Amino acid sequence: MAVNLVNVESVSKVYGTRALLDGVSLGVSEGDRIGVVGRNGDGKTTLVRMLAKLEEADTGRVTHSGGLRLGVLTQHDSLDPEATVRHEVIGDLADHEWAGDAKIRDVLTGLFGGLDLPGFPQGLDTVIGPLSGGERRRIALAQLLIAEQDLIVLDEPTNHLDVEGIAWLAGHLQVRRSALVCVTHDRWFLDQVCTRMWDVQRGDVFEYEGGYSDYVFARAERERIAATEEVKRQNLVRKELAWLRRGAPARTSKPRYRIEAANELIADVPPPRDASELMKFASARLGKTVFDLEDVTVQAGPKVLLKHLTWQLGPGDRIGLVGVNGAGKTSLLRALAEAERTQGEEQPAAGKVVVGKTVRLAYLSQDVTELPPTLRVLEAVQQIRDRVDLGKGREMTAGQLCEQFGFGKEKQWTPVGDLSGGERRRLQLLRLLMDEPNVLFLDEPTNDLDIETLTQLEDLLDGWPGSMVVISHDRFFLERTTDRTFALLGDATLRMLPRGIDEYLERRRAMTEAAAPAPAPVPAAAAAPGRSAGDLRAAKKELQKIERQLDKISAKEATLHTQIADNATNFEKVAKLDAELRELAGEREDLEMRWLELAEDA
Repeated sequence: MAVNLVNVESVSKVYGTRALLDGVSLGVSEGDRIGVVGRNGDGKTTLVRMLAKLEEADTGRVTHSGGLRLGVLTQHDSLDPEATVRHEVIGDLADHEWAGDAKIRDVLTGLFGGLDLPGFPQGLDTVIGPLSGGERRRIALAQLLIAEQDLIVLDEPTNHLDVEGIAWLAGHLQVRRSALVCVTHDRWFLDQVCTRMWDVQRGDVFEYEGGYSDYVFARAERERIAATEEVKRQNLVRKELAWLRRGAPARTSKPRYRIEAANELIADVPPPRDASELMKFASARLGKTVFDLEDVTVQAGPKVLLKHLTWQLGPGDRIGLVGVNGAGKTSLLRALAEAERTQGEEQPAAGKVVVGKTVRLAYLSQDVTELPPTLRVLEAVQQIRDRVDLGKGREMTAGQLCEQFGFGKEKQWTPVGDLSGGERRRLQLLRLLMDEPNVLFLDEPTNDLDIETLTQLEDLLDGWPGSMVVISHDRFFLERTTDRTFALLGDATLRMLPRGIDEYLERRRAMTEAAAPAPAPVPAAAAAPGRSAGDLRAAKKELQKIERQLDKISAKEATLHTQIADNATNFEKVAKLDAELRELAGEREDLEMRWLELAEDA
């Protein structure tokens, strides 16, 4: 029987006149992996902070089992700005001690891309103070994951992580023995990691078995059985469920509940998008040309991000753009936006961008547009226009579109200065769509949006007739709203990925392994006492042999990587080469483990 770790008994919490939690009772046991979802402001963070005893309940009580080892990742870290990364993450461990710990190596490689922390000025000896919020976030996460705990509580752990980092974190948590409670809006992550869900709604918490996909079905069924009056919300849930059931197979390995009932529930739900109909509308609005790039070079200062790029964004194209941070995703969109703004007069460092004459671009950047704080939400939208044509005969007033984005009639008269970060992001999106663009560039549109708002945005984009490029680390949103995936892999090229994010992760894994240097020798201080001279000579000889083998593997991996790039359109050839890469990666891992064993004794 699983040991109970935390008990929450009849807990209530009130802010002002609003009850965030009202008599909630829950428990966390050994082996639980719980995802917490709900609308922004409904109390998700408050719930997990009380669970971790970082915040007191107004009534009720929270009890921890004796000796509970608890690790918490909050949205604001408590790192010492004067300390180094080494001090905060590794502490006083000597190099040979932490380098010989597989768990520490895995965390550092997964979160930072290597043991030497590439991208940090002085590696592990970098002082924390000047670092960005994203870098500090990774350091706090590494500090937490290296320690041993019975329970870890994570509040938005995927913030500031790219697609690779999120995939690594999901894999790490899947095999970790600690119990887990996690607040996140990343639906793919929830499906990979969680086996139970808590849905925080209107002061109560509803519990569901399974991951996010199972939760979507269970919630839709519960609302159907209860004959809920929230018809619009139910339809959105049904639509998302239909996409989950008809889309990519086996999004989660967890068992499905009442599959026949699920199929019956979505029997009359059409596919999310009518691709041919949208293409016809897009062609009518845009003509044949949207953006044509010919031998283009994109730079950020002296750094060349893309070179000799020939690419076309056509009418109705829905493109997902992924890549490592700093590879040039945002710079590419900015170059296209600048060419559109100046009607082709402003061009990249080299090459040419041809912009269609009918293009009306709306660009959602990562920066939230500042508006006068006294301006009301509805007034901010009506500044653009009073009505909007969303295509396919769908016309909405400013007020109706506000409601679809979660701004009810009362909220529409809230001053902009009183909005949260997520609400301002929603308002920014609203204003863009009210301008009736026919091309959308969305750079991290999911930042600060809760799951309910994300489903509403996805529903809106389903019927939007135009061309669209989306940059996002939210894998679920990217797969849900786009039809094709392109990647910037950090080698100044743009590649189409027929198999989407899975193919991107495989390619990045192959590139990282091919580029990884042989491990640095462990300091002499690590030498084990009591070994004979003959044993030490034999160990050093085997070490040298392994290093030569690792060099040969690196050369083979580099050759295979080149062959993959040269045969990018030959799926069978790429699959074969990829299998060889994975086999080499296994050999490398075995050799590196043996190298570390010998290095400790040599």
